[in-house]
Amino acid sequence: ITRMHFQWDWLCLGVLIISSVTAEIENEETLDADVEVEDFDKQSQEADFDRDESSLEVEYQTPKPTGEVYFTETFDGVLAGWVLSKTKKEDTDDNIAKYDGRWEVEELKENTVPGDRGLVLKSVAKHHAISAMLTKAFIFDNKPLIVQYEVNFQEGIDCGGAYIKLLSSSSDLNLEYFFDKTPYTIMFGPDKCGEDYKLHFIFRHKSPKTGEYDEKHAKRPDVDLKKFYLDKKTHLYTLVLKPDDTFEILIDQSVVSKGSLLEDMVPPVNPPKEIEDPNDKKPDDWDERPKIPDPNAVKPDDWDENEPSKIEDPDAVKPEGWLDDELQYVPDPNAKKPKDWDEEMDGEWEAPQIPNPKCETAPGCGHWVRPMKNNPNYKGKWKAPMIDNPNYQGIWSPRKIPNPDYFEDLHPFEMTTVSAIGLELWSMTSDIYFDNFIICSEKEVADRWAADGWGLKKLVASANEPGMFSQLVTAAEDHPWLWVLYVLTLALPVGLGVLFCWPAKKTDEDTDFKKTDISKPITKGELKQEREELEDDEIELEEEKENEDTAED
Repeated sequence: ITRMHFQWDWLCLGVLIISSVTAEIENEETLDADVEVEDFDKQSQEADFDRDESSLEVEYQTPKPTGEVYFTETFDGVLAGWVLSKTKKEDTDDNIAKYDGRWEVEELKENTVPGDRGLVLKSVAKHHAISAMLTKAFIFDNKPLIVQYEVNFQEGIDCGGAYIKLLSSSSDLNLEYFFDKTPYTIMFGPDKCGEDYKLHFIFRHKSPKTGEYDEKHAKRPDVDLKKFYLDKKTHLYTLVLKPDDTFEILIDQSVVSKGSLLEDMVPPVNPPKEIEDPNDKKPDDWDERPKIPDPNAVKPDDWDENEPSKIEDPDAVKPEGWLDDELQYVPDPNAKKPKDWDEEMDGEWEAPQIPNPKCETAPGCGHWVRPMKNNPNYKGKWKAPMIDNPNYQGIWSPRKIPNPDYFEDLHPFEMTTVSAIGLELWSMTSDIYFDNFIICSEKEVADRWAADGWGLKKLVASANEPGMFSQLVTAAEDHPWLWVLYVLTLALPVGLGVLFCWPAKKTDEDTDFKKTDISKPITKGELKQEREELEDDEIELEEEKENEDTAED
């Protein structure tokens, strides 16, 4: 029984180890558990390609919009309509102020889809700016705004952005002078520097009272964004703004953030109705102390403030073998004065001090001093105990007054009209890939566009995924402790095989039992004798039963 318990313990341990390894690998491949996944499969099934074909046999066709759009760009043909900025960034050193970062139209470096090209940011530590007019301006009235595009950080990302700006309509908008101060309505997309992973959604809100613009930032998503910046895969970024003043942000068709323009922006769209009076002053006699020293308390007569907190331990005894006459440090006998030592300039040379070797085996050297201990009579400086302050008035705060700048905008969705799209970026990493921009109002149009572009890239990347062994090695590189689990997992089948299949060692009891079971010939006389013994046993059992019945009567 003990052996079986031991075997089952090993089996349970093996299941736990295998489950841990499997869970770790699955965790690397999934988003946070709170991510809401959209129904993308139906759209992907309608795409014009066969999912059973390998990535080398995929036939790429440039995506075409299936409904009304305000802007699309695949970068597969001639780069028409895009304008490079010719201006400089303000408030920046002249040597880096110019927007001279280089752009190219190229295929992906990895998981290439032949014929599918994108816009690639090529320069490091330079400002980049490129923009294009929309096919038609988007007016924020009764239709949703959907902005969607692809990004691939082909070399990972150290510090840089891949966000876009939807530029506000104006009579003096000149794309050749597009720069960081050009008015925009919405800024959206990934941004990263150091270990700060961001996904921007910012809109510029116009105060109906003052006419001034103020940036409103969406709260940070609760999802871990690190994976999307470092896995060198193409990811799909989508922003959905609805006329009911709500928004959704999606990555790869999965919702990572959603909320209300009225409630989930920082700072809030609408200012508070009341503010603190800047002219209000705290009275000089305002008492904010909740506790005060008891004025009636008196120091006890036996309270001695002069007692030290530490005293010498009178019970301490100098350890036997203590070397009183030896110094803890002595001059190094092997040290020699440098040849270039000038005593007139450098002074008299002295050998450097080293620990006294005689003290290494002794409990100590030099003058022995009794150790200190806490003084049992120490009480410290006497202080009166604290009591509730009878004059406590609470923490003072200025009085509230009506906010002179208060307004209430119940529909912040009604933003400034958008007429152009731009990328104004700085990056310390090159080869950031952009592709398949679309601005529309129908989710079905955006989903079909994604299926024909990003969906095909995803299919090719999946076909080129490494096998299980490569994934295990990659996971262990990120988490070295997994090697321990791998070793235990490999050793587990061998151990279980030995425990369950290896013949058990024979004990003396088993040997004796086996010896008595060995078959041997039985004579006719022995057989008769055994029969008679069985009959006698039966007779005895019947007599005992009769005696028991009689006793009960």
